[in-house]
Amino acid sequence: MTQPLIPPSPSVQDYAAQLAANADETMFEQVEPYGLFAEWLEAAKAGEPNDANAMTLATLDAEGVPDARIVLLKDVDARGFTFFSNQESAKGEQLWAHPAAALVFHWKSLRRQVRVRGVVEQVSAAEADAYFAGRARESRIGAWASDQSRPLDSRATLEARVAEKTAGFDGQEVSRPDRWTGWRVVPQQIEFWRDRAFRLHDRLRFERDGEAWRRTRLWP
Repeated sequence: MTQPLIPPSPSVQDYAAQLAANADETMFEQVEPYGLFAEWLEAAKAGEPNDANAMTLATLDAEGVPDARIVLLKDVDARGFTFFSNQESAKGEQLWAHPAAALVFHWKSLRRQVRVRGVVEQVSAAEADAYFAGRARESRIGAWASDQSRPLDSRATLEARVAEKTAGFDGQEVSRPDRWTGWRVVPQQIEFWRDRAFRLHDRLRFERDGEAWRRTRLWP
């Protein structure tokens, strides 16, 4: 290996060039987290090369061991953060057993991240139907074809299953399978983090306090 695997820490010049957008103090004037999250997500949509709505979803398995993967945020409002998947997948089984989760949004281009912790609830059938209907037809067929997280012997088997389901839905609307649903992470805590020079970062934590939010600025 001719070069170090881990990149070096930023220099003074690097910080000056990259962190100017993270210098204002207005984030600490926010009284609730959703407006600030919307601002940051809009900025990420403009700056990230792809999937600004990607988030790490952390769950617990049956033995209490943490598990994590990247999923896509599909809705956010005052109720919480919503994503969709197969409820028979590993994450689905874990969420049924332990209905709590943590989320992390990491936007490298902005040098910002948001952490969410909360309880998890299943979305209504109407919400799941509405989102599923808006997916590409091929993605809807894929939801029928895939036994998500189960062992698969070959790509050919997957493609054969997709062809079978495609033929089965020929000339028909592709309905939502019962095993496909959505979950909403109802946050109890949301923390905003942004990079500042020399690891003296900004951190702002919101904690649910009844119907309101308690705001705390944290040491880096």
